[in-house]
Amino acid sequence: MEYVQARVTTLHGLADPLPTAPTGRAAVVVPMTERDCQGAAADRVLQTLERLEPARVVVPLRAAPERVESVHEWLSAYDLRLELLWCDGPRLAELLADAGLAGGRGKGRDVWLALGRAAEAEFVVVHDADTTTYDESFVRRLLFPLANGYDFSKGYYARVEDQRLYGRLFRLFYVPLVRALVDARPDPYLQYLDSFRYALAGEFAATAETARRIRTPRKWGLEVGTLGDAFDVAGFEGTAQVDLGTYEHDHRAVDGSAGLSEMSRSVGETLLRGVLEHGIDVDFETLPERYRTTAETLVEQYAMDAAFNDFHFDRDHERRQVTRYAAAVTEPTGSDDRLPAWEDAPITADAVFDAATSDLEDAIGPGTTSAPPIDAGGGE
Repeated sequence: MEYVQARVTTLHGLADPLPTAPTGRAAVVVPMTERDCQGAAADRVLQTLERLEPARVVVPLRAAPERVESVHEWLSAYDLRLELLWCDGPRLAELLADAGLAGGRGKGRDVWLALGRAAEAEFVVVHDADTTTYDESFVRRLLFPLANGYDFSKGYYARVEDQRLYGRLFRLFYVPLVRALVDARPDPYLQYLDSFRYALAGEFAATAETARRIRTPRKWGLEVGTLGDAFDVAGFEGTAQVDLGTYEHDHRAVDGSAGLSEMSRSVGETLLRGVLEHGIDVDFETLPERYRTTAETLVEQYAMDAAFNDFHFDRDHERRQVTRYAAAVTEPTGSDDRLPAWEDAPITADAVFDAATSDLEDAIGPGTTSAPPIDAGGGE
């Protein structure tokens, strides 16, 4: 039975726990794209949230204008205090541009837009909408540490399906890159990043104060960027990671505009920018080779683990992925794409919500109403 503690407090699902948690004092952010909407996985997520009765559910939506009305109608059928925040409307774009916040769109930007509104509640939970194994324990487990004095909690789980090891970007890119950095300099910041069993999981929770102090990368660097700021805000003592048990969702191809190779560039840039920002010297001339050496060792370890479990494992395919990801192990050269912490933002969460609501009304017709104000005092 596995119950070893990491540098951050690690809560294990030893007895499939469903802990008491303050769901009624939490806002849940569920980012969605067009492909998530009206699917079986998203329906399961929303039906489960109906039973949990959180203070509010905020759905930041990335979708074309012609899809917004059907998504709004679909979401309106759920018995939830739900706000649909359309992230692609013209008024919202103008508001962001006037505030100097125009830029790339992606999951991180969508989550940031929702976080300001969600942080009106005492606690904030963020998770994806494509989880086919979602159940009410996810939110309860993520909230449990916050109700017991922690500031930030991160979900983890084994990405194992159909007798195969998934979680490829984490296993083959993040882990060996962070370990190569730690081996060169065991700095507390790097040790923090190395503490998480699934650092690229999309599931986390935070106190409202912590959520307002996190800068959010616009795209796929969201998860690692969040951890970087969580180190500064919560540290080892204020952080927990929580076993979410069985977890299955969509898998991405390695290639393509939304593939793992493209994601590795965003994750690598965000990770390495945070390392430099924390005053850690990096030898970028030798880092790619050190990354590959560490990754090759891990591939052999994964192969042994797969064989032990009689899983399918393609060494050559894993090694080719390592080669592709090595191209992302470079010194950050682009501009910092992080959006500001909400406590420092040049606009208010209410202004974002008002602009998004006006855009929504234009897309679906007048009469759209917002959810009532959050009551942070109720719930379990």
